[in-house]
Formats: sequence, structure tokens, C-alpha cells
Amino acid sequence: MPLPSSSPILSSSPSSSTPPPLLRLAVSLSSAEPARGLEAKPSPVAMYRAAAILASKARQAYGSSARQVGSRLAWSRNYAAKDIKFGAQARALMLRGVEELADAVKVTMGPKGRTVIIEQSFGAPKVTKDGVTVAKSIEFSDRVKNVGASLVKQVANATNDTAGDGTTCATVLTKAIFTEGCKSVAAGMNAMDLRRGISMAVDAVVANLKGMARMISTSEEIAQVATISANGEREIGELIAKAMEKVGKEGVITIADGNTLYNELEVVEGMKLDRGYISPYFITNQKNQKCELNEPLILIHNKKISNVQAMVKVMELALQKKKPLLIVTEDLESEALATLILNKFRAGVKVCAVKAPGFGETKKANLLDLAILTGAEVITEELGMDLENFEPQMFGTCKKVTISKNDTVILDGAGDKKAIEERAEQLRSVIEQSTSDVDKEKLKERLAKLSGGVAVLKIGGASETEVGEKKDRVTDALNATKAAVEEGIVPGGGVALLYASKDLDKLQTVNFDQKIGVQIIKNALKAPVQTIASNAGVEGAVIAGKLLEQENTDLGYDAAKGEYVDMVKAGIIDPLKVIRTALMDAASVSSLMTTTESIIVETPKEQSDAPAMEY
Repeated sequence: MPLPSSSPILSSSPSSSTPPPLLRLAVSLSSAEPARGLEAKPSPVAMYRAAAILASKARQAYGSSARQVGSRLAWSRNYAAKDIKFGAQARALMLRGVEELADAVKVTMGPKGRTVIIEQSFGAPKVTKDGVTVAKSIEFSDRVKNVGASLVKQVANATNDTAGDGTTCATVLTKAIFTEGCKSVAAGMNAMDLRRGISMAVDAVVANLKGMARMISTSEEIAQVATISANGEREIGELIAKAMEKVGKEGVITIADGNTLYNELEVVEGMKLDRGYISPYFITNQKNQKCELNEPLILIHNKKISNVQAMVKVMELALQKKKPLLIVTEDLESEALATLILNKFRAGVKVCAVKAPGFGETKKANLLDLAILTGAEVITEELGMDLENFEPQMFGTCKKVTISKNDTVILDGAGDKKAIEERAEQLRSVIEQSTSDVDKEKLKERLAKLSGGVAVLKIGGASETEVGEKKDRVTDALNATKAAVEEGIVPGGGVALLYASKDLDKLQTVNFDQKIGVQIIKNALKAPVQTIASNAGVEGAVIAGKLLEQENTDLGYDAAKGEYVDMVKAGIIDPLKVIRTALMDAASVSSLMTTTESIIVETPKEQSDAPAMEY
């Protein structure tokens, strides 16, 4: 069957428009002489000339084709040239990138830290006091400077990922350590011995900090930690403390945009499924567009329900018990769904259907969690179960279910308390063994739904920019609080690091170069206190010097009030995990940069148009 004229094959073929060179020549030769009858034959000279012309045209066609292929190959071999920097020059260029990035980040540190405005490709500029947000936004045109800046971003990201806060502190420490390291290597010190000395000093400081740490448990202590991380905003600190009190230490606390000028806390006590009703016809409360069922019977099915007769049997059981019915299933066939809706309106059956949350193994795990919480049995074909053989004891129940378009909240499930606790303990064990951060987060969420519930912090403000800036601070405060609960607290304002530096003089080293490495850390540990004081408008070196003269390790400088106070009693405290992670990450990357002897980067490409393709 012939192809239509619009076929892409024909439209892209040369034969559809103009014959190729050899074919065009053959046609012109065959029509060059007037018709003289079938018996007429061209002379040998004419044949020779025709052959020569054919050969010439063929060579020209081949040459043009070769040039075309050659130009394409030349274009595809557009290799990026490399530029190599060595020794002190390489480290000096990296240091410039580190210093400029750190100087932009450190202005946000402390209660009197300033904000940074970041231009964005789309939308309004972003206003923030979050160190890692500032660091991520910085890129330099100089490739070597950018290498240094990228490594500092790596420090900030690593600290943020592990502890959730302390990115500004980590950045300030990185600059201080690398600056001193560059000076020492330039003065002739052995870079590898310096690195060993730095590592020894960090281990000693971490051990000192752990000995200084105090565990927290009261709501007031939690509020103090959250307040400090929120740049002194007491309201945010108390809101986070209240949320943790409601959902427990393992509870899930999420942050969302509010709808008012004020910050609000919404606590979901029970299990929340990320699925709403399958059809809006199930709505019982038209005002808030939700389906509300009191003490419902709960059917859990892990496959798609298509058997209408079995569905009718389940509804009859619910009618006999005079209870509402909630069906949680993978999906419903259209006929089964229509049956439910029809019986809701005609027979007055209070019913609602919800799709099971998750996919694959995650879906199975979620349904089993729900079954244990509500005392139900999961109807699964893998165990030879089906709706036709459904028995009333397979139902679960709870105090109340509220289903909206997007989620389902199950309150006060009737499951066996011992079974729920055993399930929670099983999840804790899996979390400890898991190596994937993504899997851990999902497991923690499941654990929270079983044991503590979910709290939502709704952040309000007068504008989108204000809400975004507050959300950054609330996120830092929440992460810092979780870290404090996990590993304890130390005196804040950078004084814990400052006092830990005192014991470094006692550290024994193998040689003088290692001793210089220890001294680099000792000097760098003053940087956080000095930066906080400088941002408050006072001389940082003077503040640090006065604090080092006395013996009380709780005494520090309250930059907000401009006075020396007992930091713990004043509520100025830092999570140990945040300070420890910031120091370890900063020292690790700074040591690598100090021992760097060469840097390879791409040279900037000249902007030029691609060569035109020949056809």
C-alpha cells in the first residue's frame, strides 16, 4: 500500500524533491541526444565523454560530502580546555573565594545579625538570615575562586544535613582554619603534619564538649533552644516547645504557610493518611467540604475492589451494626463506586471510600500500620482472603474519622495497645539499621503516626517575603531543638568552643608542625564569639580575651543586651550536635584545602555561534 504524501519518511528523503547528483546526470545524458530510434547507438567518443563527466561529478559529490562530515566532526570535538594552578597561587585563589563567601554569610550570625537580600531569576528578591541559603546563592565567575566557595558550601550543606542548623558557625570556622593553614604552609610548614595536628585538636575539643553537655527534657529548656536558633524570637521558641510537648520527641512536626498574620499550631492527634475521599459525593459536612464519620467500621483491602455483591454484603453488615463504614482500598471499580454512592443517597448508608496511601511495599506497610492502629485485618489475596468470605471481626474501628479532599485523619484507633507498641518498637529497630536518609525519614513518619501524631506549624506574616524569611528561621529552630533533645546542650554564643580551646595547650604532639596545627584550631575557636560580638557592634577580640581570663565556663557575652551573663541561666544555649558537627565538618574540608597543591579547572569558553551545517 503506498504511503500518503504527508509521511515523514517521504518528506525527509532526497528522492522526494530533487534527484541526487548521479541520478540527475544520468537523466540529462539520456535526454542529451534527440531520439533517433531504438537502433541508434552513441559513438565511442560520446560514451567516453559521458563516463568522464560522470566520474568528475562523482568526485565533486564525494568531496562535498567529505567536507560536510569533516565539519560536523570538528564541531563535535569541541573539547573544553583546562587551566592548572599550582601551590601558593592555587591556595590563594581558593582562599579569596572562601573569604568572600564567608564574609557574606557571617553577617547573619547572632541576635544582632543582619539580613541578606538575594536576587532571584524569577519572582521577588529573597530576604533571609539563614546561612546555608546565603551560601547556596553565591557563584563566582573565576573558576578557582568558585572551587573554594563550593567547598565551603559543601561544609554548610553537610552540617545542615546532619544537625539541621549551625551552617553559619561552620562557615566562619572554615574560613578561620583555612586562612591560618594557608599562612602556615606559605611559611614552610609541612601540610600533612598540619593536617594531623588539626585532626588531633578537633578530637580533643569534641571530647571536651561532650563532657560539658547537659541533657534537656523540660518544655522550658526546649523553648530556650528554639528561641536562640530563631534569632531570639520567643514566640517561635514557645510554639516549637508546645508542638514537641503535644506529639512527643518522635512526633512529626511540619512547617507550612499560614493564612493569617500570626503563627499557629495545629496538632493532628492520630494517624494521617495522605489520601482523601475518592468521590465528593461522600461529603457529609458541606460547609467545610469534609466527610465526618463517628465510630465507623473500617474495612482495609490491599487490592482493587470490583466485586459488587461482596460490597453489598459488607454494607449490610454495617447496617446491621448501625455504624458508618470507611473503606480503605487500592481503588474501586466504577460499578462498585456507583453502588456505594447509590446506597448512600437511597438507603441512607453512611459510607466513604479512600485510596490506600503509597505504592508497592510502602502501601502494604502503611495498610498494616493502619490495621494495627484500628484493630482491623488487611484483606489480602496473598493470604487467601477475599471480600466474599468477609467476617464482622475483620472490621477495625476508631473514635472518629475526618476525610477531606487531600487527606484522612483517623483519631483514637481501637487497636490493641500492646500490639501498637510492639509495632512501634519494630520500626525503631529498622530505623537504627537503615542507612538511607530517605528511608529513615519515611520510617520516622510512620512511627510518629503510630506513637505521637503530627503537628503543623503554620507561619503567618504580612507578605510572602516575610513568611519565607520566618519559615527559614523556624526551620533552623526546629532542627536545632531536635538536635538538642538528641545529644544535649552546651553554653551558647560560641563560648563552649572558646572554653574548650583552653585545654589544647596540654595536647602532646610529635613535632613542631603538628603543634602549629593544634594552634590553628585554638585560634579558630575564637571566631564564633568574635563574629557574634562584631555583629553587635563591639570589638570581638576584646570580648573573647575577657572571657578567657575567667574560670566559669557558663559565663558568656549576651550580644542582645550587651552584658556578661551566665549563658545557661539566661537561656542562651546551643545543641551539642550542632556545634560538634560544625567544627568537624569545617576542620575536615579546611584540612583538604590546606593540603591542596594543584587545582584543575575549565578555561572560560568564548561565546561563538555554532558553524552552519551544510546540506
